[in-house]
Amino acid sequence: MINIDDVRTDREAVKRALKGRGGGAIDDLFWADEQFRLYTTKLQAAENERNNLNKAIGDAYRLKLPAEDLKEQAKATNEQIDHYKKNVDLLKDVRDSIWAKVPNIPHYDVPEGGEENNLVVHQDDIPEFDFEIKEHHLLPGFNFEQATKIAGTRFNVMTGTLAKLHRVIGQFMIDHHVEEYGFTEVDVPYLVNQQTMFGTGQLPKFEEDLFKTVDGRYLIPTGEVPMTNLVANQILDYGDLPLRMVGLTPCFRAEAGSAGRDTHGLIRQHQFHKVEMVTISTPDQSGYEHQHMLNAAEMILKKLDLPFRRVLLAAGDMGFGARKTYDLEVWLPGQKAWREISSISNCGDFQARRMAARVKLPGDKKTTLVHTLNGSGLAVGRTLVAILENYQQPDGWVAIPEILQPYFPDRIIL
Repeated sequence: MINIDDVRTDREAVKRALKGRGGGAIDDLFWADEQFRLYTTKLQAAENERNNLNKAIGDAYRLKLPAEDLKEQAKATNEQIDHYKKNVDLLKDVRDSIWAKVPNIPHYDVPEGGEENNLVVHQDDIPEFDFEIKEHHLLPGFNFEQATKIAGTRFNVMTGTLAKLHRVIGQFMIDHHVEEYGFTEVDVPYLVNQQTMFGTGQLPKFEEDLFKTVDGRYLIPTGEVPMTNLVANQILDYGDLPLRMVGLTPCFRAEAGSAGRDTHGLIRQHQFHKVEMVTISTPDQSGYEHQHMLNAAEMILKKLDLPFRRVLLAAGDMGFGARKTYDLEVWLPGQKAWREISSISNCGDFQARRMAARVKLPGDKKTTLVHTLNGSGLAVGRTLVAILENYQQPDGWVAIPEILQPYFPDRIIL
């Protein structure tokens, strides 16, 4: 959640920063917070009055003086306290409900506006082919009809060397992050509770995009959710930061509102695998760590010799919890389009405030909220798609990227 002190200090500045990102809720948040603080002040004053009356009643008894009037005043004050308490509780719930749905405030160098204002920071040359590249879902090894029979639409079945390549890609990515970029591999639950989803910002705003079980738990939409929450409700040691984690998990998304988009192949599935990076840092480290994660993801694309571009997202195109986001997009010659393969975000203290994740900095008596960062390193299925389309050969084979060839002695698949 955003720092509510910012709203109290300069409501209009926060509204301007959140323009096109839900800034209209700031007025509602400001009103609810103002009323909450007003009734909290009234409650405290009434409780102080009750304490004074109780003391006066005690003094009256001790001195054997009449205390009936004081008792009547105390009774009226107690009724007032009950009234104020109900209002404080109600207004806190209203305020917190609004507060939880307000998105993060963008970093100062994030472009304003929506997707049309995204800034391409780097772009590789688009490769040329002297034959027509087939889209990945037209190649052998996929059985989408069989997947539909056993699970429904937007699932897939892969067999043989195609299934092996999918598995190898994930393993290669994990080893890359651990061995070359200092991440620690973690294995986390795929089912989490409501509070865990709230901590990273999936709830309450995005409930319709989630798969919920009958016992009230949720299938994770990304490894970010359980990995980031590993530090929830903790005061971390300064010397342990930055904490860099990486994991390979399935991801489950209802894809609400995406009907008719990317219905063929692996681009938009209800279930897919992703290697996720999560970093927990101090506030002064997070800018460097953002670049470190970006470098780690980009190096995978370079090792696989896949053409990519880096895009700084505009404020209106960023995710709910993000303060600053770079997307990495890979070129798919079958689609003749750039497609997102990774999104790497610095969330600042937005998630940490929801999770109560803190650190005690050297020389400080009070604790400080940590910064959280997350990013794909990379989406496994989309990397598979990029290989299948960029490594196609005129004779119908698909070559294996050099760095993955130790897993495939024949160096070709399909």
